[in-house]
Amino acid sequence: MREPILLFTDGSSRGNPGPGGWGVVLRCGALYKELSGGEPLTTNNRMELTAVIEGLKAIKWKDAVVHVYSDSSYVVKAVTEGWLDGWIRTGFKNKKNPDLWIEFDRLAKGFNLTFHWIKGHAGHPENERCDALAVEAAMSQKI
Repeated sequence: MREPILLFTDGSSRGNPGPGGWGVVLRCGALYKELSGGEPLTTNNRMELTAVIEGLKAIKWKDAVVHVYSDSSYVVKAVTEGWLDGWIRTGFKNKKNPDLWIEFDRLAKGFNLTFHWIKGHAGHPENERCDALAVEAAMSQKI
């Protein structure tokens, strides 16, 4: 049996909307991987969710146990408090980011996910690294 995969994520935008970035740290035992990217005009919530999506895309083991750590209440509560299920039932009526939520929902079906909210900027090493990756990606965007 494989060890659980730890997926740490963060998003950033310089303005809301503005240039944005996302950062990911993946850990599984001794394996470690960092990912980042950005968009020239986006929002913080889109980057937070994009980080989770891109992290899941990088995982090649289907049905893997994945612990997702995020400082985004928007992302964590949407999953853990059932908001996403309600949004899907109502066709995302008046909700933002349906494109990303639909993509997340499709990807999530391939894993055994558990979400954990962590306080941002509180000295958590992986969260701090994700933040640095996200900010760097946001700063590199051309407007």
